[in-house]
Amino acid sequence: MKRTFTLFLICFPFLLLAQKEDSVWFVQNYEKKEVYIPMRDGIKLFTSIYAPKDTKEKHPVLLTRTPYSCKPYGEKEYAGEYWDSYKKNYAKGEYILVKQDVRGRWMSEGVFMNVRPYNPNKKTKNDIDESSDTYDTIDWLIKNLDNNNGNVGVFGISYPGFYSTMAAASNHPALKAVSPQAPVTNWFIGDDFHHNGAFFQMDAFDFYSALGSGFGQPHPRPTSLPARSVGYSVHDNYKFYLEAGSLPHLTKLLGDSVPFWKDIMSHPDYDSWWRARDARNATKSLKPAMLWVGGLFDAEDNWGAWNAYKAAEQNNPGKEFNKLVMGPWYHGQWTSNDGTHLGNVEFGSNTAQWYQQNIEIPFFDHFLKEKNDVSKIAEANIFISGANEWKTFSQWPPAEKTEKELYLQNDGKLDWSKPTGNKGFSEYTSDPSKPVPYTEDVHFNRTRNYMTDDQRFAARRPDVLVFQTDTLTEDVTVTGNVVADLMTSITTTDADFVVKIIDVFPDYLSYNAVDIYADTNAVVKYPMGGYQMLVHGEIMRGRYRNSYEKPSPFTPGKTERVKYKLGDIAHAFKKGHRIMVQIQSTWFPLVDRNPQQFVDIYHAKDTDFKKSNISIYHNQNEASKIILPILK
Repeated sequence: MKRTFTLFLICFPFLLLAQKEDSVWFVQNYEKKEVYIPMRDGIKLFTSIYAPKDTKEKHPVLLTRTPYSCKPYGEKEYAGEYWDSYKKNYAKGEYILVKQDVRGRWMSEGVFMNVRPYNPNKKTKNDIDESSDTYDTIDWLIKNLDNNNGNVGVFGISYPGFYSTMAAASNHPALKAVSPQAPVTNWFIGDDFHHNGAFFQMDAFDFYSALGSGFGQPHPRPTSLPARSVGYSVHDNYKFYLEAGSLPHLTKLLGDSVPFWKDIMSHPDYDSWWRARDARNATKSLKPAMLWVGGLFDAEDNWGAWNAYKAAEQNNPGKEFNKLVMGPWYHGQWTSNDGTHLGNVEFGSNTAQWYQQNIEIPFFDHFLKEKNDVSKIAEANIFISGANEWKTFSQWPPAEKTEKELYLQNDGKLDWSKPTGNKGFSEYTSDPSKPVPYTEDVHFNRTRNYMTDDQRFAARRPDVLVFQTDTLTEDVTVTGNVVADLMTSITTTDADFVVKIIDVFPDYLSYNAVDIYADTNAVVKYPMGGYQMLVHGEIMRGRYRNSYEKPSPFTPGKTERVKYKLGDIAHAFKKGHRIMVQIQSTWFPLVDRNPQQFVDIYHAKDTDFKKSNISIYHNQNEASKIILPILK
């Protein structure tokens, strides 16, 4: 990290002065207007418009649609994001900057619907979706904003990333460039609230109860005030969720005011309700230039960035500009001022600044202002963590990769050769009353650093299996979707399986960073010798091992295959390191606890939770393995 607190104290006044100068410039050179834009069905959406005062030339429009509020409200109140972040580049470039509260949120009229399904067959003015709202918004802006050049771009992160995907589907002729960033794409398979059918309770409950965002709360009229927060009795998330018990207790705490929570509880399987809310449905026949962006270590919407891009590739063969950027980032870190590290892991450069100046800004400048060259933006622009370098590929996953099987062995070993013995298995007891924590720290809010956290705390638990290779004699670079292929038997009728891919650092690595504190000159060092860096982890709810739509129980004692995709990885395991795999059945309180019985988990009783003995087989006839896409 090499962060120096003394240097920060010296630089901080200058940073404040620069921000003040930028804010003064922005207010002097931009005019803010607040308008209600009518939709085709008569509903009006609140929109903040920051327009350059310069009338000598025409300006492009850059739009973000958000459920998180386009505050500050009031035409004399200006948003600081346009001078205290990289977005000041768009202000200096004299873009017309537009932000809109989506239907049914904050100051906009109408009824809000979470991940509103895309409707490709709109026939009347009352057939609306987020793509039609975007079309109507763009149409109004182009026809009513003075000095616009007729070109519109849309971008947004997370939920606004979802609205960006829907914007692209509008195909308004003025919409030339769209960048969905960490876009919410599928809330059952891989984003936010579910991964492979397992419920990510902490993020979901926080989202609807404690963020002040008011998601799902009644919206009888436009308002600039946040909704109430449920609050928590205990500020230790492991303790809170364990004492809360089964999911019906969280439902009771949330109350009757959040319909979408009830919807989640009523749709435990991947049915038509969930399929309609897959944003990949809106990726067909896309006309705008597309730039999909995400983070390798995004704890929220890593899946969406990879898979929405892949869907757009498949659904738009021959499309000239449909590009992917994946950097070593937490959720939204690419827009920050510091992309040098995450937790204890360094990236060797300011990756966020590199992305902003070399990818995003040239992208919008080219398609909206006919400036800058985008030929250097490759099909797939991927940061390889571990090696700490950007690589470009003509497709993703790379054509140069080869699938290689890494087999679990006796004595906790991993090897490229299949086991030769007729016997061999490892066993642990999964106890829902003592679940494996997702991080060793005691804290309340879900951390973003857990995506690269040291996993030694988990390796020491008896309910976590650990397998690792010998010391690598050459680099192993993994680029693509990793697959876990487990042969298992359990003593109950259901269980979860968490597989973690880990980079074990050499024991001789002493430190990776130094902090010098101005008051004492004390040096604080971060030991990295033996560090077990989480590269990627993923869970599979066992009942969905054969089908998300039709869950099936396990037969106690019967050996069955649990094979699933862990997700895309771009990481180099360096010579001298080891590759480690950890397997467990709880990941708490990140994920809700499986009762380990084939019951309705969303309505389970506390008495439904049972211990389960989990066996993972690694012998000649029942060979568990990890399939790695290795770059040649």
